[in-house]
Amino acid sequence: MSVQIYEVRESQYDPSDTGERRKGAFEEKKEKGVVEASWLRKQGVVSYDPGYTNTACCTSRITYLDGERGILRYRGYPIEQLAEKSSFLEVAYTLYYGELPAEQDLRLYEANLAAHRTPHNDLLKIISNGFRSDAHPMGVLASTVMAMGTLYPEVNPALQGNHVYESYKVREKQVFRILGTMPMLVASIYRSQNGLAPMVGFDTDDMTFTERFLCALSWAEGKLYKPNKRLARALDILFILHADHELNCSTATMRQLTSSGVDVYTSVAASIGALYGPLHGGATEAVLKMLERIKTVDNIPAFLHAVKNREEKLMGFGHRVYRNYDPRAKIIKRIAYEVFEEVGQVDPLIDLATELERTALNDEYFVKRKLYPNVDFYSGLIYKAIGFPTEYFPCLFAIGRTAGWLAHWNEFLEDPEKKIARPTQLYKGHGKRDYVQVFSRWGKRRPLERVPGGS
Repeated sequence: MSVQIYEVRESQYDPSDTGERRKGAFEEKKEKGVVEASWLRKQGVVSYDPGYTNTACCTSRITYLDGERGILRYRGYPIEQLAEKSSFLEVAYTLYYGELPAEQDLRLYEANLAAHRTPHNDLLKIISNGFRSDAHPMGVLASTVMAMGTLYPEVNPALQGNHVYESYKVREKQVFRILGTMPMLVASIYRSQNGLAPMVGFDTDDMTFTERFLCALSWAEGKLYKPNKRLARALDILFILHADHELNCSTATMRQLTSSGVDVYTSVAASIGALYGPLHGGATEAVLKMLERIKTVDNIPAFLHAVKNREEKLMGFGHRVYRNYDPRAKIIKRIAYEVFEEVGQVDPLIDLATELERTALNDEYFVKRKLYPNVDFYSGLIYKAIGFPTEYFPCLFAIGRTAGWLAHWNEFLEDPEKKIARPTQLYKGHGKRDYVQVFSRWGKRRPLERVPGGS
């Protein structure tokens, strides 16, 4: 594969510095596995990397990912062990603080989150009255989190100055507010869109984080819904698996917005927006729609043939980072069967998904391209079996990923090398040209059509 090097400006490097000398310096840096972009710039070149496929923008101690070997670790702990033995809140604590919590620390952490789990009444009014009944819940969630930031102007750097987040206690409080409220925001959106009354007097201190969320979806005053513990545990594991994944699109968004000095609520809202995309958190929803479109096992060969001809997309397979089986997918596949066994029904989509996976993994076309099932492939089936509408799948992803976003937010603020994000570009537009009066302009024009106004 050829690598193109683009010149920046000759004045940026020393003409007396021979190519051989620069090449030798490059080889020395390459042996260490990292070439600083600032060093490249001094040589008069920039790296061209659309999508940042091989560009490190920071150092991090949160998540280790080895896509070639299919390894994922949070703070050094293998994802397989955390999914088997830990809880989502324990994992959220570990991502933020760097170590597994002692028992008393975990209890205090849970209590701090519980103190902030009830959404502000102004947010409930926005959810109930500010959106159409058919609004996608991810749009409602992003807008509500953005609005949440306006309730706390005293911790907004744009209003109070960049020093606000220098206080570790101030940062901690925002974490408790956001992570504690997030599941109840999603539950409130669900209740509003399904004609259920707002939660008043909702108190479930004896439940886990995930059990409380499931209870909030169906709670009615005077009645207490007891969630199925096996289903709650399955959802808790999904939250763990979605909690962080290094610098994915939404986490990179979190860091990039934070670099401008904006408040954390705006950063989280923007990250929710990034997660909403069908190539990111929306992929789970897309997988289910794909399976529903295939309909039967008999249609799989024709569908895969269409994929090879680029007429269809095989959603839930392949990953930008993994060149091996996604370790999260192995865990989720097992959970999927446990959930279906618990709910006592056999959804034909689970058999369809299993056969689609088997057929694809025995097809040289997909094997050669290392297209293995990823975390999105089975998670939608689990959500569906538990009873969540398809449009809520990305919201569930957001609940788990919020823990990772906040860990990266905190790490970025403490990074002595932090700078405002400002990528460069390769300009391919026109050279200098003179302005022409409107009545003298001829030649190629993009045709316009009148677009009617109104809603």
